[in-house]
Amino acid sequence: QVQLVESGGGLVQAGGSLTLSCAASGRIFSINAMGWYRQAPGKQRELVATITSDGSTNYADSVKGRFTISRDNAKNTVYLQMNSLKPEDTAVYFCNADVKSSSGTYYRDYWGQGTQVTVSS
Repeated sequence: QVQLVESGGGLVQAGGSLTLSCAASGRIFSINAMGWYRQAPGKQRELVATITSDGSTNYADSVKGRFTISRDNAKNTVYLQMNSLKPEDTAVYFCNADVKSSSGTYYRDYWGQGTQVTVSS
């Protein structure tokens, strides 16, 4: 099977920076898009940023200019560099990947377990 493991969350003051990482492992044939989503308490999960296999990116308006998504295809890893953090960025951040496993026929979505990001004012 395929697993996504996030790391890099934590507590930071407003204006600070954090970098999240998510490594995909297992029986992977190929990975299409990868991305980050977040869910704040009492709110629905929302898209933060996505990146395709050829590097095309998409960002939520709320993070444009502050967050940067990137990936290392050789390592099956996606990153989220978060700068100028605000208290409203506080949420659990989830990694997502569209993966075709070595035993599969189609691509399917996989999710990580989530990592907490807390921004204090």
